[in-house]
Amino acid sequence: MEIRFQNSPKETATMSTKELRENFLVQELMQADVIKLVYSHYDRVIIGGVKPVSKTLELPNEPELKANFFLERREIGIINVGGKGTVEADGSKYEIEKLEAVYLGKGTKEVSFTSADANDPASFFLISTPAHHTYPNASCSKAQAAPVNLGDISTSNKRTIYKYIHNDGLQSCQLVMGLTMLEPGSVWNSVPPHTHTRRMEVYFYFDVAEAHRVFHIMGEPQETRHLIMANQEAVISAPWSMHFGTGTSNYGFIWAMAGENKEFTDMDPAPIATLK
Repeated sequence: MEIRFQNSPKETATMSTKELRENFLVQELMQADVIKLVYSHYDRVIIGGVKPVSKTLELPNEPELKANFFLERREIGIINVGGKGTVEADGSKYEIEKLEAVYLGKGTKEVSFTSADANDPASFFLISTPAHHTYPNASCSKAQAAPVNLGDISTSNKRTIYKYIHNDGLQSCQLVMGLTMLEPGSVWNSVPPHTHTRRMEVYFYFDVAEAHRVFHIMGEPQETRHLIMANQEAVISAPWSMHFGTGTSNYGFIWAMAGENKEFTDMDPAPIATLK
């Protein structure tokens, strides 16, 4: 498990492109028959990718956690962005299609991942956060995620938001998780831009065509930086940083938050005309 420490706004403002990518970009998350994990000291979130192809993959108990098992003091959210797959947790099986989710609460001891078809493997994106209370394990389909339509084609940001783990959905200690799908012809996400210093956030971009890229905007509103991202890459967004972007085509992205509260609407706006 890779460990990444926090960066202040002051030092981030002086980083080169290489340094920005080393600190905030998470690449090669979906590797065949591998579980990749990155531990961020922003709210102690663990970012992961699991792509079982020829075998079942078991969630490891990383030594850095100093725990008897991975979820002894943690919870986890999982969204599938590939073919049909199964998440098994302490003997219970959750079969999930693309864009469906599973939540596993604190105390779940054994977790494994399997694909239904090796020729169309599942790709599980996961986020784990510290937890102080046990909430029940559960799954959520795309239809159950209360889709909300936002934006407009005239401003190239027509999109649908699906909320899976939140105050009115799957319950958790501090994790909030869902995804956004942009319509053809729309490329801008998370507009209007904002920050929320009470929570960090992770974006995972998917369904980005091989020849296309997403320009992810980060940094303070008057000190912006950007990362150019490819398919199935994640970005760590510090609580003080904005997190929005645009692509060279439409795409989807998973968003996951952790921190002081679970209010999806808790945002500090940064109007477009004020950005620098």
